[in-house]
Amino acid sequence: MAESYAGTALTNGYEFAQGSGYELPEYAFREPPEIASGQPSHHPIVIVGGGITGLTAACALAQYGIEAVLLDEDNTVGVKGASSRGICYTQKSLEIFERLGVYERIAAKGIQWSVGRTFAGQDEVYSFDLRQQSAFNLSTQPPFINIQQFYIEAFLVDRIQELGNVDLRWQNRVTAFRQDGECATLSITTPAGDYEMRADYVIDATGSHSPFRKWVGASVTAKKGDDRWCIADVRFRNHPPVERHTWIEAPFNENRAVWQHLMGDNVWRIDYQMAPDADPSEVSREDVVRERLARQFGPDAGIEIVWVGPYAYRSECVDEMRHGRVFFMGDSAKVVSPFGARGGNTGIADADNLAWKLAAVIRGRAAPALLDSYHEERHEAAKQNVMVTNRTARFLRPATPVERLFRDASLGLAKQHAFARQFVNTGRMAIANPYTRSSACDRTGGQSVQNVSFEWPDGTPGRVNDLLRWADGCLLVLVFGSVGAASLARLRGLCETAPVRCVQVLGPEDPAGALEHVRDPKGHLQGACHVFGHAWALVRPDSYVAATGETVDATLVHAVGQALGATLEEEAA
Repeated sequence: MAESYAGTALTNGYEFAQGSGYELPEYAFREPPEIASGQPSHHPIVIVGGGITGLTAACALAQYGIEAVLLDEDNTVGVKGASSRGICYTQKSLEIFERLGVYERIAAKGIQWSVGRTFAGQDEVYSFDLRQQSAFNLSTQPPFINIQQFYIEAFLVDRIQELGNVDLRWQNRVTAFRQDGECATLSITTPAGDYEMRADYVIDATGSHSPFRKWVGASVTAKKGDDRWCIADVRFRNHPPVERHTWIEAPFNENRAVWQHLMGDNVWRIDYQMAPDADPSEVSREDVVRERLARQFGPDAGIEIVWVGPYAYRSECVDEMRHGRVFFMGDSAKVVSPFGARGGNTGIADADNLAWKLAAVIRGRAAPALLDSYHEERHEAAKQNVMVTNRTARFLRPATPVERLFRDASLGLAKQHAFARQFVNTGRMAIANPYTRSSACDRTGGQSVQNVSFEWPDGTPGRVNDLLRWADGCLLVLVFGSVGAASLARLRGLCETAPVRCVQVLGPEDPAGALEHVRDPKGHLQGACHVFGHAWALVRPDSYVAATGETVDATLVHAVGQALGATLEEEAA
């Protein structure tokens, strides 16, 4: 037995954290069977990292019925010394969590919000309500929910244990890695000793300090920033409004930026921008933080500090998100500044994207070439998110006189003119990234489908996620409007020869031509699929449109083949 197992190291300056903290669950270590047998095991998929990205991937694979092993070096959720971390989860992430069976737990614990207000000095520059925007208003999930990240991670652990299929191994640290044409081999250390494990595919969700980058020789495009921030998680006796408030120039923070959000447990997250040369140990001292909070909220706010800690960030993106058998996702693949909630949410989308593709390949439903589309799609999303957040960072802290001039002009105009408010950049809120360069999507596809409502044949309500769960990892063809006998025959043939499920979508009074049909009385399902009139939409298990068309013919057959990583040679009869 190993004499000792080193605890998880503090990272990103969180050794200076203060406050009463959060009570995190702890998971028991179990001695891996490979130690007793002395033989390495072999698994289809090994996930390294039990943060929100790795756990989402594990939960999705478990729901598809795919066996996997997840290795995490700690014995709890959250990050050592930084249990609060991410808090703001987008509609797309919430839709994914609903499909995985954890959304209701998140909604019960978290705080829904849609109103945001932005201030410059004492003046409100502009406000918005996301529920009034077309990108958010049709889904059965709200635009955003604020909740501490470790809660979602704990809910995912519970759900994985309910589903089975995934072996969660706590206090299992990967220390070495190699791969060849046969498999990947991981060396692992634990409190009970060391062992090796082999895998067909490895998902790296170890975060921004990923060792796999070095092990596989991954190149990274990076830009180090000098921005410094200090988080304060606080309870108040006299609390502020349940809205997202942003100050670009906060008079109570030396004219630097401030964010204010409510999370679960009646805790507010306050982010203070610090001076570039700020000493992390100084800015996170409890007496310094209390003085800072008192300037903002007054001496009688009744402040309880739950957690406080400094952080800095950098901007980086791996140039290839797949290296042989290894797939990078979440912060292992890219690191962005925390503006617009584009960090953890893109990791969740990474996991959802890769999980269905791995499941399809392992089940023999798709060609292995489909896995290459993971890089094509999620690298495009990563680069977009890096670019958008870098622009926000420059707006909040202009690097040149020209950038300062632009920001001052934008703020001045926005106070008086609505057209100028679009230039005020305090964080472009994350949305589901479109895919424009994917080999698995037709030029008509690449758009996300919201989890909108429709009606089952008996009039009861249904949601897009219900159809996706029913399809069980297969592609979903939605055919809108009446369908002729020849087209129905082609659809039946397609379902018999390919991993496809077909559903006819009808108006309130249209006669049904197919046994599997639903009704779309308000047109929400058709709108969510980005089609109009008599048309079809091919929807993937991750709720993205692979292709659309007007006629059930060889175009649909080709689209199915493309979405599965190969062109089908047989047309539907």
